[in-house]
Amino acid sequence: MSSSYRGLILDFGGVLTTRMRLNGQAFERSEGLEPGAYFHALDENPEGVAVYSKLEVGEATQEDWNQVIGGILGIDPTDLMRRALANLRPEPAIVAAADRARAAGIKVAMLSNSFGLEPYNPYEALGMWEDAFDAVILSEREGVRKPSAFIYQRALDALGLEGPECVFVDDHAENLPPAEALGIRTIHHTTDPQETAAQLDALLEHTAAA
Repeated sequence: MSSSYRGLILDFGGVLTTRMRLNGQAFERSEGLEPGAYFHALDENPEGVAVYSKLEVGEATQEDWNQVIGGILGIDPTDLMRRALANLRPEPAIVAAADRARAAGIKVAMLSNSFGLEPYNPYEALGMWEDAFDAVILSEREGVRKPSAFIYQRALDALGLEGPECVFVDDHAENLPPAEALGIRTIHHTTDPQETAAQLDALLEHTAAA
């Protein structure tokens, strides 16, 4: 018996990996920063918000981000993205669910708002690069970021599938409606990877290998 789902699209940071907030808190401790300082630089400081937005769509380099965020925080900007993501790890439950899906014949894509690829490629560093997926869609390559509808369509095109054939998982609720508008089934991943993996297994368990 085959399922109607033939594709699985997964976010990187906070879905395929451990939680971004825990990583950021560990970074603050390792750099001797005040609690919340890193998140303020990313989410509230106008210069930090602007450079991150530009990085995600390929209009700024990772080195630009390193310099701006390092300047805001008053720390050495050298290879800062590597240090900022040093405590990120693959999320075993989600990675295993993705592996089960692929083994069952489902195409699996990673769809990420980019962290940049040079000088530090976080995807490759965590073993989640192009060989690990049927498609990798990064916002910096596409020139748009989630929640733009275009990038979800690019994911579908890369998999050669239609929206209703796919499931998409993201940890930011605002990224789900544009996918749903294309007919994609969505799962909002929160803080329980085991629960998300169980939801994926329940949706995809009847898929037979092609």
